[in-house]
Amino acid sequence: MSLYDKFVENKRLRRFILLVVVIGLFYLFKSMMSMFLLTFIFTFLSVQLVRTIQKKVPRIKPVWIIAPTYLIIIALLVFVIANYVPQLVSQTVKMFTSLQSFYESEDVRSNPYLNIIYNYLQQINLDNQIKVAVTSVVNYISSVGAVGFNIVISFLLSFFYTSQVEQMNAFGRQFLDSKYGWVFADLKYYGQKFVNTFGVVLEAQLMIAVVNTALTTITLLFMKMPGIIALAAMVFILSLIPVAGVIISLVPLSFVAYSVGGIRYVIYIVIMIIVIHLIETYFLNPQFMSSMTHLPIFFTFIVLIVSEELLGTWGLIVGIPIFVFFLDILGVHSIGGPKKRRIKLKKTL
Repeated sequence: MSLYDKFVENKRLRRFILLVVVIGLFYLFKSMMSMFLLTFIFTFLSVQLVRTIQKKVPRIKPVWIIAPTYLIIIALLVFVIANYVPQLVSQTVKMFTSLQSFYESEDVRSNPYLNIIYNYLQQINLDNQIKVAVTSVVNYISSVGAVGFNIVISFLLSFFYTSQVEQMNAFGRQFLDSKYGWVFADLKYYGQKFVNTFGVVLEAQLMIAVVNTALTTITLLFMKMPGIIALAAMVFILSLIPVAGVIISLVPLSFVAYSVGGIRYVIYIVIMIIVIHLIETYFLNPQFMSSMTHLPIFFTFIVLIVSEELLGTWGLIVGIPIFVFFLDILGVHSIGGPKKRRIKLKKTL
């Protein structure tokens, strides 16, 4: 038996080397990471929609499902951009202005509790950090053309894939019978695990973000807070960060609340965040992630810190799903979870 044949027979070794090669390729094309991730997210969600509808209407073709859906999404985007983006920009500017005015006001320095926070913020040189943050935001907005290009391309790619999903699957199966079928068989193995972990966790986090944003927005409307659209957009983006996002949103919401209604409104915000966190922990996570690995909070924050360092802003959103994907490859399906959940995950692979 040749060395090549021995390598092919050693399934564990060849899969490990293939995984290293794939990771290396992604690193080489890291400048296109946004396009890869956006294409995967759009494609995963659209295929899930097609499969759900086909369960009820088996004979319907994917293109008759996905074409109207994408047209509706495009129409909604045009409507939102035309009507709400100017309001979002205006409210965001007003929110930053009011926060800066509140931060520099005498009320902060005269209040003994807020004065402690003020002195601490002075020590960490918050003014310069705010200026740097604003500069970064301006630079990001100036590059919105590149971001929009990635979104448009990813949107089109997901449409083409989903509208011909059956043909794509049939075409892909032909590679399994090729001379190097073992390579594509191993890629299929990792692909299935990637979808069963990364895709499902990401989809669940999107649902959690939507619910968190809806609950927060309703509360802010009752409190008659200013800049509802800007605050809701901020909460939705932060809610995409598992566990930490809800906690991080407490800081800006508390400052805005104090500038509007004093310490009483801050207490309301804290209670709201606690209630939403409890709903996310004891209802949303078990409901949307019943078959996924539940990480201890310590590991969650460590993964977020490391992934943000490696992948930037994207790391805060996709760091946990990627970590869960590697746990699944290692066979660590559940940490401290019931056996029933572990068996359920195995059946999906």
